[in-house]
Amino acid sequence: MEETFVPFRGIKNDLQGRLLCYKQDWIGGLRAGIRILAPTTYIFFASAIPVISFGEQLERNTDGSLTAVQTLASTALCGVIHSIFGGQPLLILGVAEPTVLMYTFMYNFAKDRKDLGHHLFLAWAAWVCVWTALLLFLLAILGACSIINRFTRLAGELFGLLIAMLFLQQAIRGAVEEFGIPKRENPNQNALLPSWRFGNGMFALVLTFGLLLTSLRSRKARSWRYGTGWLRGFIADYGVPLMVLVWTAVSYIPTHDVPTGIPRRLFSPNPWSPGAYSNWTVIKEMLNVPPLYIVGAFIPATMIAVLYYFDHSVASQLAQQNEFNLKKPSSYHYDLLLLGLLTILCGLIGIPPSNGVIPQSPMHTKSLATLKHQLLRNKLVATARRSIKMNSNLGQLYTSMQDAYNEMQTPLVNQVPPTLGLKELKESTIQKAADAGYIGAPVDETVFDVDKDIDELLPVEVKEQRLSNLLQALMVGCCVAAMPLLKKIPTSVLWGYFAFMAIESLPGNQFWERILLLFTAPSRRYKVLEEQHLTFIETVPFKTIAFFTLFQTAYLLVCFGITWIPIAGLLFPLLIMLLVPVRQYFLPKFFKAAHLQDLDAAAYEEAPPLPFNMSLGVQELGIASVGSGEILDEIVTRSRGEVRRIHSPKVTSTSPAPAEMMAHAYSPRLTPRSYIPRLSEPTEAKSPRKSPKGIEIRETPSPRASILARHSHGHGPSTS
Repeated sequence: MEETFVPFRGIKNDLQGRLLCYKQDWIGGLRAGIRILAPTTYIFFASAIPVISFGEQLERNTDGSLTAVQTLASTALCGVIHSIFGGQPLLILGVAEPTVLMYTFMYNFAKDRKDLGHHLFLAWAAWVCVWTALLLFLLAILGACSIINRFTRLAGELFGLLIAMLFLQQAIRGAVEEFGIPKRENPNQNALLPSWRFGNGMFALVLTFGLLLTSLRSRKARSWRYGTGWLRGFIADYGVPLMVLVWTAVSYIPTHDVPTGIPRRLFSPNPWSPGAYSNWTVIKEMLNVPPLYIVGAFIPATMIAVLYYFDHSVASQLAQQNEFNLKKPSSYHYDLLLLGLLTILCGLIGIPPSNGVIPQSPMHTKSLATLKHQLLRNKLVATARRSIKMNSNLGQLYTSMQDAYNEMQTPLVNQVPPTLGLKELKESTIQKAADAGYIGAPVDETVFDVDKDIDELLPVEVKEQRLSNLLQALMVGCCVAAMPLLKKIPTSVLWGYFAFMAIESLPGNQFWERILLLFTAPSRRYKVLEEQHLTFIETVPFKTIAFFTLFQTAYLLVCFGITWIPIAGLLFPLLIMLLVPVRQYFLPKFFKAAHLQDLDAAAYEEAPPLPFNMSLGVQELGIASVGSGEILDEIVTRSRGEVRRIHSPKVTSTSPAPAEMMAHAYSPRLTPRSYIPRLSEPTEAKSPRKSPKGIEIRETPSPRASILARHSHGHGPSTS
């Protein structure tokens, strides 16, 4: 994104870039077919369930001025408008927890004022929205979003973890309240007797943790070893909404001899109930607000404008992270301008505004990346199997898959970055082909495992389109009419889903992974290196990692703690904004520039696993000696205490290769460097047919055919 502060230039650049892609945004979604329903359903539940819970929270905090009907209506209205007219369709809009906090603070202020009170709260809130919209217009026109690049990973991940903490706080608070007496309920009814309240609370814990654990398990269904592929894929795509239905059904099991009201269910008026739609005409009462409070509305509007500016921009930034390899341009300035229009629209009809939400926005992008991966994988698997049947060699196989991959790509007029292309073949795959006798020989699945190796070739890509955003917003709108059905969902299921949302947002957050590293026992830190790990673990001393993480944790706790203070809670957006000068001017005085660059990198960079040798000793990780008990636990079975033995493949007279070559084909680790064909290294030692050139394995992905493919076409006999 170009950093410009010339008025209107940022909005103009955004419109020019996105208009070139607008037609493809719709065509891409339609071409996905029925598969688009998987990410749509996933993000619909991720949007609707928190919004319903926020509505119930607002209904309690505002004495019924705002309910789930208003929060659902705002999310649906803003979502539909943004999906059609917005710049970045990956951005999900909804009523967020910070908005609930701000409206709660505003209501607590207004209800104690005689000239405002409960009856003029929504009218005064409308004036707050008007001021907020004007400030957002000003920020968008002057190009304030140009400094979004200065919101580094430090601020973005801290804010993301703050939102996760607020989600988890709501889940814990809701589960604890299941043991108490709800507001506006008759304490003398049977369901609120002490014994039944305890029973309701325990059953609520079962439903909460049941939904949480089963939802987390279902999201990993593709890696299960049981069940067919389509069943595992179906559970992974639709498991979370299915679990909501399952545990809602479980809540109806205790029906005999149980008082009405156990378990407690969602409370909200129907949209056609008397008084439920009185807020739609709040514009008529705006002139009844005293002039002093109209001017004073500028103060909370400033806080909300700062909050929306940061929240909306960071949500969009997290949905467009570098590791997603998006091809279409961003639209920060124009989307902020559109947010101002949506804010004033929501204020005038008496509903809370919606803005870009975390973690739903990055979750939307991840689900579309999974969709694109499935579409590409199905195409490449069919191409690879067809090539193997035609007795193609490894180079021809790779070239045919590259051609199939390019056919799936849509050429863009304005493409950022250029098409990535397939990754290069793994060295172990090249080694297997060399061990088979000749690199140009017909390939089979012992050399190239179609089901596993294709996943290694595919880069991370996202199906960028508008259809999933539009469909999920329409489905949220349907929830308004389906309110009688939604009220059958137990509130404890909502608390479990809140906890699921918080935990689901943690993977990929380097701040969270550094916290886990601090709690890792020194004797077990070597295991971090033996798996895919973040690059800074190898380049930054452990003490530096610890100090940086402790600073970030302390700052997070301050931001979280200030949300508990009734009036000062309005200031927590300023603490987030303050991270920009803190990162630029304060942290460089305490940390080396190279270390800060690694810890606060723009991209999510991982290093491959390392075969760690504990005898070397790495002081930076603070690794202590491993006890004999730990070693014994790893080599002895649990049930019978037998020592595990590693079984080597037996060599028979029918073996296709000598015993010394079979180790290469069956070992998951690479063989010594002298046996791996590399750049400028001849293949005479392993191939009976000599070639004047070696095999080049490039590290940079490219859409062009690899030198491996060109080498096979030019010097290997064609067997197709």
